Amino acid sequence: MLIDSHCHLDRIDLAPYQNDFANFMVAVSDSQIEYLLTIAIDLETYPAMLAMVADYPQISVTVGVHPNVQDGKDPTVDELIALGQLDKVIGIGETGLDYFRSEGGLNWQQQRFRNHIRAAKILKKPLIIHTREAKADTLRILQEENASEVGGIIHCFTEDWEFAQGALNLGFYISFSGIVTFNNAKEIKEVAKKVPADRFLIETDSPYLSPVPKRGKPNYPLYVRYVAEHIAELRDTSFTNIAKQSTENFRTLFGLS
Repeated sequence: MLIDSHCHLDRIDLAPYQNDFANFMVAVSDSQIEYLLTIAIDLETYPAMLAMVADYPQISVTVGVHPNVQDGKDPTVDELIALGQLDKVIGIGETGLDYFRSEGGLNWQQQRFRNHIRAAKILKKPLIIHTREAKADTLRILQEENASEVGGIIHCFTEDWEFAQGALNLGFYISFSGIVTFNNAKEIKEVAKKVPADRFLIETDSPYLSPVPKRGKPNYPLYVRYVAEHIAELRDTSFTNIAKQSTENFRTLFGLS
């Protein structure tokens, strides 16, 4: 059985499933995916996301505002705490820093990141971290805010082994998306070989970043299998071992039975 540790279920194209979320979830079950974590990126669509998955115990959610979102509400610590108290919410984010897509002074982005960390510590829920072209500041802020108290995930990992070590030392898990299957992702593949067996996760980030052999097409949680298969090849082990270990790691991080 597999777990997709990071997907955006409210953004996937349901047309292949008769525009019916229930039909899609049947396909998920048939693909031996036992659990999904759907990730918030803004507060405006958060209520609809919650309503969409409310009846599915095999789906949990996070609450947070993505570092690239600038048009919506920027949450305070208290607002994140209030929204994150539901049992359905098991993590805070996605949050972090993205210096690739954002321009100008980025103090607002760093403060948003700090607010998420502070809320996560009060709620005692792990963080879901997005980082792009911001390695040093990401690690610095995680250290300054004592994010190791709750840990979390460096999702859709695209950095080098040095950054991975820094995150691992702070108690974070490293999650690999379909990018690890790309031919040009040599540095990421090397990290996937080195990460300790008890500290890696797998994800799709669907509907984005479809893995080989679905690259260039809309992504779905069903394709997390391709990520697991590729990591098994990189680590010279079986698909079954990767599926089992990544599932155990997810449940350990989030304290799920």
